[in-house]
Amino acid sequence: MRNIFCLTKVFTLMLLLCMGFQSAQAQDQPYETVTQNGQRYYKYTVKSGEGLYAVSRTFSVSVAEIIRYNPGSNAGLKNGQELLIPVNQENEKLSSTVSPSLSDQRGAVDQNSTFQHTVSKGETVYSISQMYRTTVNEINRYNPGASEGITMGQLLTIPQRRVISEEKEDNYRFHTILPKETLYSVSRTYSLKPEDVMLSNPGLSAETFQTGKTIRIPFFESYEVIAPFENQTKNIIHHVQKKETLYSIARNYQVEVADIERLNPMLAGGLKANMELIIPVKRSLLEKDIRSRENEANRLLSQNLPSGKVDVMKVGLLLPFLDETGRGHLRLQEYYEGFLLAVDEMKNNGVNLELFVFEIGKGDNTSKLKSLLETMEMRSLNLVIGGVNDAQIRLISDFSRANNIKYVVPFSQSNGEVLNNGNIFQVNPLSSATYTKASSAFVQSFGNANTNVIFVTSGQNDKKEFTAELQKQLRENRIKYESVSLSGTINNAIMPLLKPGKENVIVPSSADSNTLRQLIDELKQVRETDSLTEIRLFGYPEWQTYTDRIDDYHLFGTYIYTPFFIDKTHPDTEAFNRNFNKWYGRNLMDTHPSYGLWGYDTGLFFMTALSRYGTRFEQDIQKVRVNSRQFAFHFERMNNWGGFINSGLFFIYYDTNGRITKTDRSR
Repeated sequence: MRNIFCLTKVFTLMLLLCMGFQSAQAQDQPYETVTQNGQRYYKYTVKSGEGLYAVSRTFSVSVAEIIRYNPGSNAGLKNGQELLIPVNQENEKLSSTVSPSLSDQRGAVDQNSTFQHTVSKGETVYSISQMYRTTVNEINRYNPGASEGITMGQLLTIPQRRVISEEKEDNYRFHTILPKETLYSVSRTYSLKPEDVMLSNPGLSAETFQTGKTIRIPFFESYEVIAPFENQTKNIIHHVQKKETLYSIARNYQVEVADIERLNPMLAGGLKANMELIIPVKRSLLEKDIRSRENEANRLLSQNLPSGKVDVMKVGLLLPFLDETGRGHLRLQEYYEGFLLAVDEMKNNGVNLELFVFEIGKGDNTSKLKSLLETMEMRSLNLVIGGVNDAQIRLISDFSRANNIKYVVPFSQSNGEVLNNGNIFQVNPLSSATYTKASSAFVQSFGNANTNVIFVTSGQNDKKEFTAELQKQLRENRIKYESVSLSGTINNAIMPLLKPGKENVIVPSSADSNTLRQLIDELKQVRETDSLTEIRLFGYPEWQTYTDRIDDYHLFGTYIYTPFFIDKTHPDTEAFNRNFNKWYGRNLMDTHPSYGLWGYDTGLFFMTALSRYGTRFEQDIQKVRVNSRQFAFHFERMNNWGGFINSGLFFIYYDTNGRITKTDRSR
């Protein structure tokens, strides 16, 4: 019995701790009680931003009762102020348990201390923490188990921002759209205009304004507790007429009798003519022409802004060309040279453009870049491309946001600016998003009854994140798979797993060249033993650099996924190489990816977008098609207020006839 009692206590304590984590409003200890003049009270300390209404809801008492027992509180509450709250039948349990949070009291509608985020494809706890300017530890604290991994569609509790900045555009909170909410009702919840909400959420549209999606709310300047518009009330005074009853008054104002009684303690003596009653009427009932205003706000969600076409395109390329660290200046020079070939092609097609090229300084020394960004010349640009490290990208991002200029981040994957700046386009895909998309494409390609999937683990295991994601998607689609370890010889271990008459797809857990060599050598032995069983390899972007293995790829009909790939035998690639050599008198450097082609593809894509669709080309970004030589381009917004990240993906197939097929699996 004692052990059972202890376990029960531990479970109860864990449950209470989890309840406490759901809201910063919850306290960690039971409320202290005191007795005065025969009446028992809770002693309660007001938190920052709390009002009388919020406290009344927490303790299930009326505002009038709080004012009655706390003279002067009707003038407003202050952080740290102590209140006496009468104990009644409804709130008596609060003396022996943790106090309920506002979200407990009001369900999903309370978003004052936390809000909900639905995990999207490719997101990680880290990327979500960057999106909401919080920390991984905070997200894990509010979501026990998140540290072990999150899945697409999972709901996470995120703490609200508690930072007030001197820069007004940095002041915002977040709101998860609730059922039946509209753009108009959300804007009224925060005493804003619908245009204010749209301005802070450039990705908001009729398609993205959906229940469960999160939007950013601008210009919060206090921690005042806010209820959804449909629940907000405004107290009005009603003069009681003869023959009126509480029921008729409540019905007339569409409120509950109990709500009127709570705000009017004198009703304990009965309703009398000429009484002045406080009536908590819903704000929505007091507003005129609410339907027409709803329709007007909905039109904002559906409208396309003017394209912003320009006669002369002005493009700025900002790079640390003189920074010789790790011979990076040579790669950036080649990037610039490839970019110039794209400029030449655009001009040959009749596009009128001016290119401005700037050296921005070395490393984290941003003094030169700061001076450059203050010039009128920079503010006249339509498109900015550049920045290498986080310090440079942050400065250019702030500049692009302040001047509403589109900004392309060509190299970085890890900066978080794209998650909070609607003007940014990040060319280099996120690894986590690539893993998710590649796994989905794998399931579409091989998820059939004729496929047998076998994972081969090794000591390296550097692709465990991808294999974990792929295995998860296989399970979700009820596709069976097997696993075997690449330790010693796998000949005896893998032979029983191969299925004659089926397509046996081998997926290693590492992209390491030595692991690949060992695996191929072992599979060749298997093939010698059983030449009739079909064996395929499925691998990684790194594999395209192992040129000595190309024949082996063809031997096994190998597939690799990759965001970039150069088919050196393709006529377009050969033509580019000839043109590059003609212009610069040398060949491209042997890098993966190729910086010359990187510059060409990026320049061609974004200058085409600007030329065809104007400075607001983000509205038509999915329509932009160019004949890129190396990169797959498919830009998607990560949230309603942030920018676009490239999620382009190729499947490369080395068939057994010696041919290479590149298939775009971006969509």
